[in-house]
Amino acid sequence: MANLPTYEYEANLQLNGSSIIAGVDEVGRGPIAGPVYAAAVILSPSHIPLGLNDSKKLSAKQRKLICKDIRKHADVSIASASEREIEKLNILHASHLAMMRAIGGLKSTPDHILIDGNLIPRDLNIPATAIVKGDASCASIAAASIIAKIERDQFMYDLGQQFPGYGWENNVGYPTLQHLKALQDIGITPYHRQTFKPVHNILYQEKN
Repeated sequence: MANLPTYEYEANLQLNGSSIIAGVDEVGRGPIAGPVYAAAVILSPSHIPLGLNDSKKLSAKQRKLICKDIRKHADVSIASASEREIEKLNILHASHLAMMRAIGGLKSTPDHILIDGNLIPRDLNIPATAIVKGDASCASIAAASIIAKIERDQFMYDLGQQFPGYGWENNVGYPTLQHLKALQDIGITPYHRQTFKPVHNILYQEKN
């Protein structure tokens, strides 16, 4: 059985004087439609949710149960960056913007941030550590990954009801065959990322 994320990163920081530690993760960098979401979570050391894992390794039912537990016992903040912000800034900087917004929305101000990946947002003025594959090894980041995924998946499901045919209820904006066919047959919506290749190519075809 694969190792589950632990509270080891947080515990080591606490031994070195940090008291409020937030885990941060984003979801939605790869889709061609919809915003990018980020979540920030401050777990209680006395309550690490049972079964906590990288959101990608959990079933929808497992994510829902663990999400409920996280929300009950942790300080949680969710934020996003819009399709237009993604186009203006690029997906990396838009992801970092969503992270900054999520951190700013926490009830408590963290004195250290643990971030999934290898880059720290350049405007972050709180000490931070980037952890590659942190959602699979760090409890706070794993919790943030679950919250962010559930929130974005629900947003895309609701959007799919407003814009039928693209399959957003299932593909959550990723370029599946159904989604790409709908782009050709139905057209581009305001929620498509116009700088992403499949969408950009259609816009280029329409102009020429």
